[in-house]
Parts: sequence; C-alpha cells; structure tokens
Amino acid sequence: MRRFALFGECLTAGLLVLLAAVPVVTLMPALAAGCAHIKAHVDGETTSVRAFFRRVRAAVPGGWVLSVGVVVAFAVLAVDVVVLRTRVAGGGVVAVVCGMAAVGLAVVVLRAAALWTAGARWSAVVRAAARRGGSDLGGSLLLVMALGMLVVVTWQLPPLVLPMLGCVLMAAVAVERRPTAHHASAIDGVRR
Repeated sequence: MRRFALFGECLTAGLLVLLAAVPVVTLMPALAAGCAHIKAHVDGETTSVRAFFRRVRAAVPGGWVLSVGVVVAFAVLAVDVVVLRTRVAGGGVVAVVCGMAAVGLAVVVLRAAALWTAGARWSAVVRAAARRGGSDLGGSLLLVMALGMLVVVTWQLPPLVLPMLGCVLMAAVAVERRPTAHHASAIDGVRR
C-alpha cells in the first residue's frame, strides 16, 4: 500500500510541477517545490496542495532569474543542435557536444531542485549542485537514466508525462539522499 502512496505522490508532484511551471519564470521554484513535496511524503510531513504552493512561493526569490537563465540556455542549445545538424558541414559532432551540454545542464537543474531548502540562496544551491554533479558521477548517471526514461516513455505515450516527471523528481531526491563521501560537503555548501 505504501508503494502506491509514493506513486500517487509522484503523480501529484508531476501535475503540480507542470501547473506551477507554466509561467516559465517559475520553473526552478516548481521543480524545487516538487522535490520538497516528495521529501515531505517520504519524511511523513504534510503533502497538501497548499503546502506545495507555499514551497513554490518560498523558492521564487532569486528562482525566477535562474528559471529564465535555464530556459534560455536550453533554447540556445536546442537551436544550436538543429542549426548545426542541418546547415553546417561537420556540425554533427558539435551538435552532439551541445546535446551533452543540455543533458549536463538538466542534471545540475535536477540536483539544484533536490538540494534546495527554504531560505537557501539559489546561487549557493546551484554551485553545490554543480560540484555534486561532478564529484558524484554515479548519481549524475542515475539522473541521466531517469531523464532518458522520461523522454522515451513520454515520446511513446505523452499523457505519462505526469507520473514520469514525478518519478524523475523522486530520482533526484533519492540521488541526493543516498550516502556518499561528498554528501556532507554538498549540504554545507548549500547552507553558506
């Protein structure tokens, strides 16, 4: 029964994140609130819709600037991939590099969302997420696989984006909570 409860919370988190991220400038706060929603369920805390939107509001200061930057970075990388693959001779190699950069950015975004806590400065959270992404390559690979599953499953059946987004958020929380040698230093980096 508890497994279905966690799946239900993943479905709820996926839906709430998609709704909260519609304005685009709330992408990072929505992802952070989604991860906090999953953490709250696992820790036995409140997971109400009202609590989710309180977390989004708490994450908005500084998060909207980061959200715009993330969306612009993904857009630039996507345009680069399309232009390089179709219009530049030998652009395929550079397009692959741009694709890898997009995956790396997505991993840092997910790690930052999972590391965020109320009152944390987004700049410190992103720095800690980037350090953690480089030092914990196993965790980063797990997030890449979760993102790959999100793409494959939603490509095959688009309505599954809701539970799959929640599952990716759960993967981000699980990766950040798993014990590693660098875990304590990542948490300390967020608190500064």
